Amino acid sequence: MKPLDPRLLQHARAARGYLALTVALGLVTTALIVAQALLLARALGRAVAHGADLGEILPAVVALVGVVLARTLVTAVQERYAHRAATRAVAELRESVVAHAVARGPRLLAGGEGPAVVTLATRGLDALEPYFVRYLPQLVLAATVTPATVLVVLGLDWVSAAIVVGTIPLVPVFMILVGRLTQGRSEQGLRTMQRLSAQVLDLLAGLPTLRAFGRERGPAARVQALGDAHRRATMGTLRIAFLSGMVLELLTTLSVALVAVGIGLRLVDGQLDLVTGLAVLILAPEVFAPLRQVGAHFHASTDGVAAAEQAFAVLETPLPTVGATPAPDLRSTTLRLRGVSVRARDHAAPAALDLEVTPGRVLALVGPSGAGKSTTVEVLLGLLRPDAGAVTLVPQTGPAIDLADVDLTGFWAQITWLPQRPVLEPGTVADVVGGTDAAARDVAASLTGLDLVLAGLPDAWDTVLGRGGAGLSVGQRQRVALTRALLADAPLVVLDEPTAHLDALGEQVVLDTVHAMRAAGRTVVLVAHRATLAATADDVVTVRPGPLPDGAADAGAGREDVPDALAGAPTGPEVRA
Repeated sequence: MKPLDPRLLQHARAARGYLALTVALGLVTTALIVAQALLLARALGRAVAHGADLGEILPAVVALVGVVLARTLVTAVQERYAHRAATRAVAELRESVVAHAVARGPRLLAGGEGPAVVTLATRGLDALEPYFVRYLPQLVLAATVTPATVLVVLGLDWVSAAIVVGTIPLVPVFMILVGRLTQGRSEQGLRTMQRLSAQVLDLLAGLPTLRAFGRERGPAARVQALGDAHRRATMGTLRIAFLSGMVLELLTTLSVALVAVGIGLRLVDGQLDLVTGLAVLILAPEVFAPLRQVGAHFHASTDGVAAAEQAFAVLETPLPTVGATPAPDLRSTTLRLRGVSVRARDHAAPAALDLEVTPGRVLALVGPSGAGKSTTVEVLLGLLRPDAGAVTLVPQTGPAIDLADVDLTGFWAQITWLPQRPVLEPGTVADVVGGTDAAARDVAASLTGLDLVLAGLPDAWDTVLGRGGAGLSVGQRQRVALTRALLADAPLVVLDEPTAHLDALGEQVVLDTVHAMRAAGRTVVLVAHRATLAATADDVVTVRPGPLPDGAADAGAGREDVPDALAGAPTGPEVRA
């Protein structure tokens, strides 16, 4: 990333105001530095060369104290707003990255890029704080203080100014040489951290299965190896940072020493007065200080800069066009799939699928594992566009509408989706289930068997659940999700393998819930593995994999994008259930 990438100002609005404030404070700091040097040189020069007493130099001393206090105040303001701006800018970038990644669809998040996006949106972007708090202010000071102090030195002593101008270019040259190496190591460290995060996330997700087979300790060596690689990359970056800091300190110290030697020789020969010599000597370190600090803080910001580059890569990925046609009423609309195929590596799953979701009926999707049943659900919900075929909405009156042309926000508002792993927010059981009618909640709970669960909870409906339903078993969470789906007034309900984690009693609860939904005139789509669940459906469609249709083989790994409306939709097709 450039020292100040315009894309950062484009995607993080908080950075714009902070940059303007930093420039203003940089100009004020420049004036204070020059005033401090001149006042200090005048006070010391008059006291040493002319024997002035305290009363004569008191005005200069008072002014000097005021300048020092003003510099302290400016620094405090800079620090205060730097942390605020960093927090807001990182939050804006994180929100944009997550929304854009979600808008690209489930194929991205379920594939190899998903864990990388998770790492980027969490620890990766947090590393941008040193860039805002330390590096950017020093960069502004280098662009304001350094040239201003050089001009002042030139006005006081052209010989010292020539020495300063001759040695200044050495600082950015060494910064560029060392910075490029550090940047490469920072990018390597971020990639290693992303691989480590992906490995740990996969391990946590599959830990129950690994424990069932006694293989939970198998990935430990791989995780340790990735952790060691990340540690080595981080320590390598720190090593370069320390060495480059030493080089910059030595270089600037020698440059100031050259100026001091020249001033000392000319003071001895009487070619320079003491006040001017002191002023130049005080200003000389201030010329190099911002450049030295830029080099020192650059290494602390490289991790954040590397993360910002990846964030921009995600944000600049093009998204498909957004449908604008209002969604029809799903209570009287048929969802129709014709010849739908979705690429899954080297084959299609599903392949050439035809089905109709008729209002008021229960449709079951059956087929072997990997046939594409859950993928079919994603196509029906508009979360995934097929590589071949068409998905249309056919209202009772009016022409058919292609789902790609429909405003998905209004479409999702009419759908309740219960995935294989229910998503439950923190809160009381009553809040999670929803609904304002307590009597209706009790009726729904008795139908889904949630009333038995409530009887065993300490506070019944007022029992507080943790994130993801922590505090309940898998079967109990399923009953909470079924109750919420039953209470929702959405005309279309999608249940993805609702009996996967339930025993025979729990399976009967699901069957009773489906019957109740059908009796209420709602449309239900089931992904069924068990014959008893498929038997309750009015229509059964077998989903099968097959060869890729002509033209889909070169279409890439399926369309993994979701219309941009998803980025602004708060819950999507009621994915909370």
